[in-house]
Amino acid sequence: MIAARADKPSQKLNLIDAIQRLGVAYHFETEIEIALLDIYETYHEMANNEDLYFVALSFRLLRQHGHPVSCDVFNKFKGNKGKFEEYVIGDVRGMVSLYEATHLRVHGEDILDEALDFSTTHLKFAVPNLNNGIAAQVVHTLNQPIHKGLTRLEARHYILFYEQEDSHNKALLDFAKLDFNRLQKLHQKELSELTRWWKNLDFARKLPFARDRLVECYFWLLGVYFEPQYFLGRRILTKVIALTSIMDDIYDVYGTLEELVLYTDAIERLEKSALDQLPEYMKLCYQALLDVYNMIDEEMVKEGRSYRVNYAKSAMKNLIRVYFEEAKWCHEGYVSSIEEYMRVALVTGAYKMLATTSLVGMGDLVTEESFKWVSSDPLILEAASVICRLMDDMAGHKSLKKGIPVETRI
Repeated sequence: MIAARADKPSQKLNLIDAIQRLGVAYHFETEIEIALLDIYETYHEMANNEDLYFVALSFRLLRQHGHPVSCDVFNKFKGNKGKFEEYVIGDVRGMVSLYEATHLRVHGEDILDEALDFSTTHLKFAVPNLNNGIAAQVVHTLNQPIHKGLTRLEARHYILFYEQEDSHNKALLDFAKLDFNRLQKLHQKELSELTRWWKNLDFARKLPFARDRLVECYFWLLGVYFEPQYFLGRRILTKVIALTSIMDDIYDVYGTLEELVLYTDAIERLEKSALDQLPEYMKLCYQALLDVYNMIDEEMVKEGRSYRVNYAKSAMKNLIRVYFEEAKWCHEGYVSSIEEYMRVALVTGAYKMLATTSLVGMGDLVTEESFKWVSSDPLILEAASVICRLMDDMAGHKSLKKGIPVETRI
């Protein structure tokens, strides 16, 4: 269906959009890329002849696949006074498509900034007058645009919406349901195996001060990669995240400064011999961490990719160093400047450590150049770290204002 020639590009765009939103695009990555390349070559001609829905849809799909399409195509929907024409307000389907397209904008694209305000305002105004099915879709879109959604969650929502459309493709819908259930079973099996590992560690009883959040961590990383081929990456990343959460609590909540000096030194060494210098409660987490990195090392030796373990360990050591720096500030009553805080907090958000670790189990897709790149602090990683850190701090601040003693980091 994807490879077949369509009478109009709009038919192919609709199909690709449905495939992606139903969560099955990972089966057809090459076919989708080829189809979108064909559409890109005639994009401007097509955009001149299509309505708001298809112009916005083609813009979003092409841009999210890396094609450098211009936002000038939306000028045709503006009047002589430079405002969007009123006739598009009644086109709810087109307005939703426009709203989704605006989330692919970059700095300086004023028309898309205007389009975001315009579509948001009029879609909110339209909701009370829509039938229940369409209203539910619009509300969901405004709360969670595609570009900010998790693929599996969005697929679960869209399957219900797509099923209600009179024009839905039954073969595609059935395939999406089967695929969703198949993947869900796979993820449940993985989580059950990880839960057994976690329960055997018995942290909930032995370290009652620490957060018990394995399922949360596993669910979080499904946003990183959900595809079946990344099962090893999920296993590695879940274990590392869960143990990092425990260590975060040791540094933030429980450990004395003297104990943290010992623990930081032990992490720098990451050797079994360092166990003897640690208090009993620290030994539990440290031994579990050693076991995880030994497991990673064994898996990478099998694949001939032992170099990856060193990058993962180095990223963890960098994180622990700044955990210790924050702990020193706390114990000494030191109030940092915002510049000092951001220098440390961008690392304690753990974004770089987790980004590095996420690459370890990704097989042939990742090369050593990938690890060198992420270790060079690229701008995209720095920007993502800022967003992660400040959103996390805002959430933590709101909880504290409500009187909820919650540690949200990681």
